[in-house]
Amino acid sequence: MIPFSDPDSVARYAEGPIRQVPGFLALQQMTRLLLAERIRDDGHVLVLGAGGGLELKAFAEAQRGWCFCGVDPSPEMLALAERTLGPLASRVDLCQGYINSAPPGPFDAATCLLTLHFIPEEERRRTLTEIHRRLKPGAPLVVAHHSFPQQDGEKAKWLARYAAFAAASGVPASNAESAIAAISERLPLLSPEQDEALLREAGFADVALFYAAFTFRGWVAYKA
Repeated sequence: MIPFSDPDSVARYAEGPIRQVPGFLALQQMTRLLLAERIRDDGHVLVLGAGGGLELKAFAEAQRGWCFCGVDPSPEMLALAERTLGPLASRVDLCQGYINSAPPGPFDAATCLLTLHFIPEEERRRTLTEIHRRLKPGAPLVVAHHSFPQQDGEKAKWLARYAAFAAASGVPASNAESAIAAISERLPLLSPEQDEALLREAGFADVALFYAAFTFRGWVAYKA
């Protein structure tokens, strides 16, 4: 099943990241600031995993000259993104599919937030390579997703911390505990070292960690 294709999951999507991702709003703000270091006021930004429209709305409200291409495999989530954006949707092209469905660009920047952890390693490598191909030289890419030590003892410890944060943020404790098994069993998780290596293998340089929050990591990197 495509992530977030279930109507109930889509309806509850907006409340999830705030409760489950430490510093979620700050992550969006930091991402925008990192992009703004390199791109002009009329920048064109590729947003992969754009369904729901939360980061698209945050970016569009803060940078009134930017336009966007938002790509997501879920038509339900893209419909939610359009509703979330409201009048801002006039500056966003929404595209159903995966990275192959994205226009060739070249784009001034790209983001992929809370998405790559759904993608197996080989496909993740290909996805990053295809993002790289669609960027202008020197363009920034910002990614953030689950990425933490995968040794048995370390993995369990960090997942427990993830669940504790979710429970402290209002997620029912039983749901938070269930999420540990779901993440561990269903997501093709990688370590931070593996994630950094994939970015470099895809052609990105100056890979730098800017965000670390329990099980989540975020990097900024640039097309060499």
